[in-house]
Amino acid sequence: MTTPIEGFSKLSKEDKINYIAQTYTQHPNETVAVLKQYWSADEKLQNLHDEFIENTITNFYLPLGIAPNFLINNKLYAIPMAIEESSVVAAASKAAKFWQTRGGFKTTILGTEKVGQVHFMYQGDTEKLTTFFKHVKPRLIQSVAPIVKNMEKRGGGIKNIELRDKSSDLGDYFQLHCTFETLDAMGANFINSCLEGFAQCLKEEAQLYAPFTDKEKDIEIVMSILSNYIPNCVAKAEVSCPVSDLKAHHGITAEDFARKMVRAVNIAKVEPYRAVTHNKGIMNGIDAVVLATGNDFRAIEAGAHAYASKDGRYTSLTHASIENGTFKFWIEIPLALGTVGGLTTLHPLVKLALEILQNPTAKELMQIVAVAGLAQNFGAVRSLVTTGIQQGHMKMHLLNILNQLGATEEEKLSLIEYFKKHTASHSAVVVAFEELRNKK
Repeated sequence: MTTPIEGFSKLSKEDKINYIAQTYTQHPNETVAVLKQYWSADEKLQNLHDEFIENTITNFYLPLGIAPNFLINNKLYAIPMAIEESSVVAAASKAAKFWQTRGGFKTTILGTEKVGQVHFMYQGDTEKLTTFFKHVKPRLIQSVAPIVKNMEKRGGGIKNIELRDKSSDLGDYFQLHCTFETLDAMGANFINSCLEGFAQCLKEEAQLYAPFTDKEKDIEIVMSILSNYIPNCVAKAEVSCPVSDLKAHHGITAEDFARKMVRAVNIAKVEPYRAVTHNKGIMNGIDAVVLATGNDFRAIEAGAHAYASKDGRYTSLTHASIENGTFKFWIEIPLALGTVGGLTTLHPLVKLALEILQNPTAKELMQIVAVAGLAQNFGAVRSLVTTGIQQGHMKMHLLNILNQLGATEEEKLSLIEYFKKHTASHSAVVVAFEELRNKK
């Protein structure tokens, strides 16, 4: 039986690899070879990657693709996308091409406010706590002046601190609800540092506040942490054109296509089972750009899905309508993104991705990412209401299947040509591959 290991983090990289290979894999020598195969030959670059996280043993590659021809606010972009799923880059590119000749994508920033909270327990008179908060609020802000100084010079900083009584939800529970402007930084470290400063000051000042009883002075800080729910840090992206400009799709008129698109989005608005998959498709595009630009896609995912539930039920993040003969398709989505700090200044491919995007500000990146999500959703819904999702997806997935089967380059070319005229399912590809092999 495998036993726990002590001091794994203190082992050398070689020793970590050998331990994992010998303890958990059937062919240790092959495991070591595979792991080392993904190391960079540039020792300095590899060391940089090793230090991004703890207990690094190798690099894990994802394809970095480009979706070109995105016309956003009359400016042309090629959008880098890091993702493993077939058809995402193709669908985004196809949508970009479609809308490029129809006015392109229009975007606006609806807000850039980020949120953090100090969660604490207080046993005592609520009115007394409210009076204390009014007294101490300026001191809370002053307590983090050294942290905020540089951010304020750039035009950011603390926007507000509110005392919120949550004791009806959980006994004795209160919070400082704090809002921030972090400009081009995602701002997690800045916000968390401010919150911890507020917490320390709150606790210290409570001990000195004469009107409090001894019990009331004993405020218990539970935790101080930013929130990934940022309903006031939102980008909007939209496209529109006359319905007649949509052109016929696969045997249906432009008018029918527009109605089908609106109906499909409305189904996602009212049916949570559909909405989750609908929004997952949006996040295919968004996560790919967020990852390519060195931002936190887990935070973006969490915030987006929370935003989809903000009115009490889970619903679509995109919207569609037909008004006076015009088809409109748009998204509003929270995006806490940064273009300075973190991996943006460390990871060579992240720096290159941002350069390809013409070194956007955080606001510009929010708009680009929102467009990527809207384009992805347009492409997915268009397929769903016309040919079905599998036709395009399976053809893009074809190379993955052929690689799994060990097809030669000649066989790949032959089967790619064959499936231009035939439906590509996994079983159909296997049958066609075996038939091709048997002919030899």
